[in-house]
Formats: sequence, C-alpha cells, structure tokens
Amino acid sequence: MFLISAIVIHDRSMELQQLRYVLAVAEERNFTRAAARCHVVQSALSHQIQSLERELGVRLFARTSRRVELTEAGAAFVPAARATLDAAERAVAEAAVASGEIRGSLTIGTIPTVTAVDLARVIAAFHRAHPAVGIRLRGGGSGAFISSIREGELDLAVLGLPESSVPERVATRVLARERLVAVLPAEHRLASRRRLRLADLADETFIDFPTGGAGRAQSDLAFTAAGVTRRVAFETEGIDLMLDLVDEGLGVALLAPAIVPTDRRLVTVALTDGPSRIEYLAWSDFNPSPATLAFLEILDAHLVAS
Repeated sequence: MFLISAIVIHDRSMELQQLRYVLAVAEERNFTRAAARCHVVQSALSHQIQSLERELGVRLFARTSRRVELTEAGAAFVPAARATLDAAERAVAEAAVASGEIRGSLTIGTIPTVTAVDLARVIAAFHRAHPAVGIRLRGGGSGAFISSIREGELDLAVLGLPESSVPERVATRVLARERLVAVLPAEHRLASRRRLRLADLADETFIDFPTGGAGRAQSDLAFTAAGVTRRVAFETEGIDLMLDLVDEGLGVALLAPAIVPTDRRLVTVALTDGPSRIEYLAWSDFNPSPATLAFLEILDAHLVAS
C-alpha cells in the first residue's frame, strides 16, 4: 500500500477517470455541473465517486440535495489527485514528443486588458501547428495567475502589473510597457485638452477595476504618489462595461490606449504623471511542458513578424 496526504490506499485499482470526476465535483461544487463538464450522465459520475470512496474507506464529499462540500479527507485527497492527473498527462505528452508529436493540454490565463499581442492569432497558429494539444483559456487577475502557475494549475498567463510589481518564482518575458491615458466622454469639460495631470481629475468620479487586483493597483499607486485623492464609484472587471459607463457620462477611467476603440464617442487624453504598467507573459520556471515551450516558439515568431 502507499500513502497520499494521510489517506491509506491498499493494493486496489484506482482509475484516472475517477480522479477527474473528483476534481470536477471539487471545483464545480455541484454533481450536475461536474457531470456535464465530464460529458457523462450524473448517475455514472456519482457511482464512480461512491465506488472510489468505498475503496478509500472515507467520504470525499459531504452532500445534500442542494449543497456539496469537500470533507476533510476530500480536501487532503484533491491536491494529490490533481498531481497524479498532471503527471499522467505529462507522461503522455513526453512520450508523444519522442515520436515528434506534441500532445497534452495547454492552459492559458488571460487578463481583459491584453494589448501587446494578438492572443487569438497566436493561439490559432499554435493550434494549426499542434492540433493534438487541447487549449483551455481562463480569465482572471494577474496575482491569481502567478499563484496558479506556481501551483501547476496554469501553463502560461498574460499579466498586467504596475512597474513596481515584479513577478517572482515564475519565468517571464516583457511584452510591452505602456502609460495609461484618461478616457473621457466626448462632451467632457477636459476632452479638448492635449495633456492632463492626475490633479486635474481629482474631482471626477472614476470607473475602475475591483479593489485588490493588479489592474486597480497601478492607478491607486499613481494617485497616491501624486498626493491626489479620488473617488471610485463603479468597479467592474469588464472592459466593455467600463467603456459603456464612461460613454453614459457616469465617470472617467484610466486605461491602456489600445483598449479604447476609435469608433466610440470617447476621448483619450495623455497623462503627464499617469500610471504605467508592464505587460508580461509568464510561465513555470520549473520544467515547463512541451506544449508550453512550443507556444513560446510560436509567440516569438509572431512578435518578430509584427
């Protein structure tokens, strides 16, 4: 027998599919959604998990008709299950590389403010070159992405960080450095100005990203450095919604200039002391997968061509 996170498993078979089902339920917190995600009927998924629980001699989930939660044993089991599946996928991918084919999966984190690279175009080129690799895209924030890369949950991610924030314990490549601009309604009293200072916007209502994320931090740090207090009345992760709110005259925003469409009734004005950000590509600095390395090669070719 062998030990995984304090769970003793005797000499019985444990299928990788059972582990996939456990992870799906753990992440979805719902058997119906987990079954749909795994493309099986719920009864089959439930049966396999119950069979695994009997084999282990512990309950992995506490469940009622409305609620599903990991038990203490389940919380101990999930990290090892995830590591086992990752190792299995990596073994298949490495074997395929030896035969000249890249397989496996590639999970990419994307922030809503990617401007330095046409990510869709790069992904399309990668898919044409390596059609056997399954690609998963995840939205989110830069800080969470860095942690996910370290923990092996993401292969790559695009990050947008203030100049003072340098990603640690991940490999990175700088894609772009840019200064944010003020985004104003066309009829705004400052819309005709060529340049503004943050102090000029002190009395404005702001629309920004949620507090605590890297997208918000770059502006907060700049206003603090300028000694200017501002009021953020609207918080959203969605760029389109943010621009719509500005268009409705509900406030102003600070964004990268490439994000603002030219076909909208919005004006961008340069800021002399505005926030700057660095856009990075980040990936694991410890034994990146063959798919990750192949993606980096295609990204390099795209950047050179553009």
